[in-house]
Amino acid sequence: MEDVTATNPDHPSRSGDLAAAVQVFDAHRRRLFGIAYRMLSSVADAEDIVQETWIRWQNTDRTQIQEPVAFLTTIATRLSINVLQSAHARRETYIGPWLPEPVNTDNDPALGAERAEALHFAILLTLEKLTPTERAAYILREAFDYPYPRIAEVISSSVVSARQLVSRARTHLSSARVVTVDPIAQRRLLEAFLVAAQKGDAKELEALFASDVVSYTDGNGAKLAARIPVIGSARVAKFVAAFSHHFWTDKTIGWVHVNGQPAATLTENGTVTAMVTATTTNDGILQLLWVMSPQKLGHVTAASA
Repeated sequence: MEDVTATNPDHPSRSGDLAAAVQVFDAHRRRLFGIAYRMLSSVADAEDIVQETWIRWQNTDRTQIQEPVAFLTTIATRLSINVLQSAHARRETYIGPWLPEPVNTDNDPALGAERAEALHFAILLTLEKLTPTERAAYILREAFDYPYPRIAEVISSSVVSARQLVSRARTHLSSARVVTVDPIAQRRLLEAFLVAAQKGDAKELEALFASDVVSYTDGNGAKLAARIPVIGSARVAKFVAAFSHHFWTDKTIGWVHVNGQPAATLTENGTVTAMVTATTTNDGILQLLWVMSPQKLGHVTAASA
């Protein structure tokens, strides 16, 4: 994709009003992070995108920019598309299931967007099946309420193509959109799961699960982290019950909102060693999502401290 930020190092804006540039950028920083995170499902990668967007904003001739937010959004989105294309290749060497990095949404439930769309784990996992441009078009439309002509400008396509991209994305996501129930019911199911899991009661656990429940553990080789998904209510119940006698020992359970949904943290000696959340339906828990990779728990630690 063509780089829209090619700049001349001698541009007058480089020695211009830097304070004004900082003020404008800071006003839109959270939006830029929200776009990049939804695109990449990684806090670190999203922060890198924001930093690179700032560098390009700082080095461009800002006197020629009539709509700073449109310019910044375009840069962040196009950079994210490029990074996403290489991120998929990196994940092929990941040990075990890969899950999005949890991001705290206690203070910003919509994460810089107009609507809290494309944040839940179930949606982010489904977004992985889309092409980068489909993902960008869907995020800009559903989370940030961008009109189709503006989406077309950002992704360098026609308006018709932008509509088609969003339509295809919605088709892919249609099943995932109906699997979640309200956060209160989600929290209750997760609380009931934690009680049954600590007791090691397989029958009680199975009663909480949908028949086709899947347990995913993102550990990237971490100790005790399952390296393959566990599928089916009976198998997941036995799996969870099997580690009840050692997994929960000496751990404190806390609560935090990540990605717009309740999650439980397990803390040992002041450090969060695991996080678990669930995708739920009226039939029970459909997905158990465990994050045990230390590299992905830093923001969970900060949120629950």
